[in-house]
This record gives sequence, C-alpha cells and structure tokens, in this order.
Amino acid sequence: MRKFILTFAAAIMGLSLNAKIISAAGEKVTRVEPPCWWTGMTTELQLMVQGPGISGYDVKFEKGPVITKVSMADNPDFLFLDVEIPDSVKEGVYDLIFTKGRDKFSYAYSIGKKADRPRESFTSGDVIYLIVPDRFSNGDPSNDSTEDTAEEARRDSPMGRHGGDIRGIMDHMDYIADLGATAIWMTPLLEDNARRGSYHGYACSDYYNIDSRFGDNALYREMVDVAHEHGLKVIMDIVTNHCGTEHWWMKDMPFKDWVHVNEPYFNSNHIYSLALDPNASEADRKLMEEGWFSRGMPDMNLDNPYLLKYFQQWAVWWIEYSGLDGFRVDTYFYNEKIPMSYWCKAVTDEYPWFNIVGENWNSNPDMVAYWQKDNPNPDGFNSNLPSIMDFPLRDAVNAALSLPLPSEEALPGQQVGQRGRRGPDMMSVYNVLARDFQYHDLSNMLLFWSNHDTARIGDVFGQNWSKMKLAFAMLATMRGIPQVFYGDELMFSINTSKRDDGRLRMDFPGGWEGDAVNLFTEEGRLAAAADDKWSGAADLHDYVKTLLNWRKNKKVIHSGRTMHFIPQNNTYAYFRYDDSDLVFVFVNNSDEDAKVTWSRFEEIAGNLKEGRNVLTGETVTVNDETVVPANTALVVEYSR
Repeated sequence: MRKFILTFAAAIMGLSLNAKIISAAGEKVTRVEPPCWWTGMTTELQLMVQGPGISGYDVKFEKGPVITKVSMADNPDFLFLDVEIPDSVKEGVYDLIFTKGRDKFSYAYSIGKKADRPRESFTSGDVIYLIVPDRFSNGDPSNDSTEDTAEEARRDSPMGRHGGDIRGIMDHMDYIADLGATAIWMTPLLEDNARRGSYHGYACSDYYNIDSRFGDNALYREMVDVAHEHGLKVIMDIVTNHCGTEHWWMKDMPFKDWVHVNEPYFNSNHIYSLALDPNASEADRKLMEEGWFSRGMPDMNLDNPYLLKYFQQWAVWWIEYSGLDGFRVDTYFYNEKIPMSYWCKAVTDEYPWFNIVGENWNSNPDMVAYWQKDNPNPDGFNSNLPSIMDFPLRDAVNAALSLPLPSEEALPGQQVGQRGRRGPDMMSVYNVLARDFQYHDLSNMLLFWSNHDTARIGDVFGQNWSKMKLAFAMLATMRGIPQVFYGDELMFSINTSKRDDGRLRMDFPGGWEGDAVNLFTEEGRLAAAADDKWSGAADLHDYVKTLLNWRKNKKVIHSGRTMHFIPQNNTYAYFRYDDSDLVFVFVNNSDEDAKVTWSRFEEIAGNLKEGRNVLTGETVTVNDETVVPANTALVVEYSR
C-alpha cells in the first residue's frame, strides 16, 4: 500500500507526528508537497496543498513558519502557499491550521535542518556506471509485483518488469567499485504506474515516491549512503519535460495549463534545432515544445510559474533528503528553454557544487555546445546547465569501430570496420575532436559510446572483443566524464545492431536467483568462458578494470590538454598532457600490424624516454620501430 509520505518524511528527520492530527487532516487534505522542508535553505518554499474544496479554507501556521501569500489555482481542490521560515524556527513539527466557519482542522508539517556536510558532484575525475535498475539485479523478490502498482512482473517479456530493484544494486556495489567506476547513474526509480512498459521509469506517476517495485524512499536514502561508503557518487535520472498519463494529477490538475493541452492529439516534431534556430517558425517551435513525447507521456508546461516552482523545489528536496550527488535530465531540449534555465539556476543556487547533465541528442557539436552553461551563444541565451552529453563523439566512435555481426554479410564495397563506408574510418573521430573549439567547457562533457537508448556496442562492433578494447581505451583516455553502460565491460549483445529497447536493456547474468551464469564474480566469469557468448568476457572485464582504476588518479586525463595527429592507415595517435605528465595513445583500428612512426610526433614527444605501458605495467621505450598489433591500442604514461 502507498505510504503516507508526510509521516515518512518526518520519521526520517527523527521527528514524531501527532496521530490525531494526521487522521483529522487526512479527511480534508490529500497531499502536501514538498512533504517536508528544512531550515537554512536558499530556495523559497511554496507548498502545494490538495484536498476536496481546500481553496475554501483560510490557512495559517499556528506558530513558527509564516505564510506570506495564498494563491488560488483554477481547480478549487488546490492551494499554493508561499512560506517564510524565520531564522528562529527550529527542527520540529508545525501545525497548519485550516479554517472555514466552524470547520477547523490541523495538518502537521515537518521542518528539519539543512545538512552541513562537504560534498562534491561528479566531475571529469569520475567514471559513471549507468544501470537500468529493473534489469540489473533482483535483491528482493517480494516486491516484484506490488498492490499499489498496476503492472506485474513478467521476466519472460522483453518489455515487461523483470524484478531488478534497489536492494539488488546495493548487493553489487562492490562489483561496480572494483571495476573502477566512481559514480552510478540509474534510470528513473520514481513511481511509474503505466499499465505496460513501466520498467524504464520515464513516465513518472509520483515525483515524491520511489516505485514500490524498486523499494521505497527510505531504501533509496540507504542506498545513497551505501554507495558513498563504496566511494561511489549517485546520479538521479529525472524528467521535467513530461510525466506519465497515470500521474495522480492527470485526474485532478491544479491549472488548466499544467500540461500542454493536446486535443486533438499531436506529437512533438522532435526537431532538435528549433530551440536555437533563428529562422524557425513559431508554429514549428510550438509543435516541438508543446507536442507530447508520446501518447503515454503528457508534456509539462514549464511556462506555468507554479509548475516551474514545483519542479525546482522537487529537485532540491531530493538532494537534501537523500544526499544524492548529481542529476541527469532526460529529453532536456524538449523543455521550454528559458524556464528550464531558471530551473538549473535554482538547483545550483541552492547547491553551487552540484552538477547536472542534460540529454541533448544531436550529432552536430554546435547544436550540443549551445546548451552548456556560459556558452557564448549569438542569441545571448544561457542555459545554466553545467554538463552536456557528447553525442557527436559517440556517433563518430561507433562509426569508426563498427563491424557486421557474424550473422550479417558486409555490404558490397564495404571494408572491415566500416558499416556502409569506404576506406579507413578513424577520421570520423579525428574530425569530431577537431571541433572541440566549439565547446565552452570540455571537462564537463559526458563521454559515452552507448546508453539505454542506443544499440549495444557489442553488436555495433560486430561482437568483436578487440574492437571493444579499442573503444574502452579511448573512453578511458579522452577528455570529459566517461560513462559505461552496464554490461558493456562484458560485451553484452543481443544479435542486432538496431535499437531494440526491451532486449538491449537485458538482465545482468547472476542478478537473479537460479541464473546459470554469474558475471558478477571472477569465478563466474571464468566459468562462463566455455560458452562462446562469454568467451572473452573475463579478459575484457579485466582490461576495462585496469584502465578505469588507473584513470582514477590521472589528473592529466581529468584536466589535461589534447594533441592529436591525422589518422593514417586507420590508426589514430593522440596525447593527453599537462606540465607534469603525458599519456600517449595509439589506436590501431586496422587488420594489420602498424608501426608507431614516433618521429612524426617530435613536437610533443621529442624529449620523452622511458614510459610505462598502462595495460601491462611494463617499462617501454616507444620509437619508430615500435609495432602495435592489429586491432589493439597502446597506452603509455610518462612523467615530464
């Protein structure tokens, strides 16, 4: 059953509530959000109160917090209360008094104290491990199906719920940390009560409650603490552009324009450039911003100031409540861009250390760069969004390393390593990195080759273990914040290089009781080597582990500059360097052994002598005779 959120919020602050007050208020007040608050906050508090005919009541706090403004909604079942919390207010429970004639009742509201703890969000010093919780590990089979949610578990259905949960993530924190990751991004854990396809969580039905099939708010908070104990930061995946049609407010909206009215129904046109195109028509732009993402995902109207305030407070509430370390914002550029810039500013005004990465899916660097905070845009727009996702480089690396699957035949004229292209393909990577001048802050870009919305790179790279290693060598050494999609370190694959959401978000073998294969353990990975599908999994895992753990303390990778050289014969050489250190990377993406031609790099490598091979630990001296085998990478670190 759904827990009464106010009672829970107070309990986690070590507060108690008067049972009589809750019982009396429960007949009159359906919900109050945010469900609790804290002293010492920069964000001004605006309570949304819902209850039958609640707008007919006068309301005030009996003592402590002060209501400075009462606003009516279009719907008489809502009130919006602007609340000031004077410095004199202490932690405790404060009564909201509602009065209408002789009808009078109280509602207990909890106020805690803002946490005073040193914090750091995700940075270029981190490696993020992306998990789809329903598909990672089933730590608590008792919550696979719950009374307060519609869709029951069906592990045999690719689009069904499989039972993965928060407890399962907690059970395998050691695996993630051992791999070398330092942060976890989980696709949404908030309640998604869609009748079908609810496993992914992107159609939220309650912004203040964890989905009961994953756990509850208390367990989420415990998970954050456990992650921190393992040296892992936690990034919450959130959606401001749309909710789900099963959200409680879709049956009782406070304002007529709370969501974009969509009758007759129309989709967004999904044209990414419209938000920055100076020549775009308003009709096209309106369709982009106000069209629904899909029929099951109503489009939120951030031009409504009460909704914008709701989302600002909601974001701040989760940070303070749970202690999480960052946000990833889904479908970022579908939002109205000016209100969304206010949203970002509100979050970072409260927590200046906090990082937010937005999904800005476009293959053109200029289209992506536009969305990063303080980018010198011609129209003067500032998104206030600190971090962006590097889709252009992702596309380039995917093109460079692509191979036909074993079950496919190459297209006529297609060379190995190029899907539908002729000739060496590392130029695609070089050409994208050559446009780094378009980005305002290279260190705050999310670097990734795949995620939950793209084909598995194991399939894109033709299920070739060597190409996977090349990909991870680049991921670990290029500028930005690397993100690994769960299972790619083991070459998860589904035998199609086309996107197939339900299947590519596959179960992690070993995450369910009775699984025949367990890839979470070294013993399990070695045992699985007898299966052709997992024959190279243990070796790839160890390769990735070596790189990611080495990267943790390499400031030259986190913040150093890049010098690269034009690819030759499908090989690509680049250097990461600062005043004290240098890392040389040579990627041989060809099917033939290649000499390094060290003298070609004289301008940066002329004074370098002995270095250390990062992957083997051996001392090496690279020269013109150094040979890098086909489809392998050489990574060497030097002290300058």
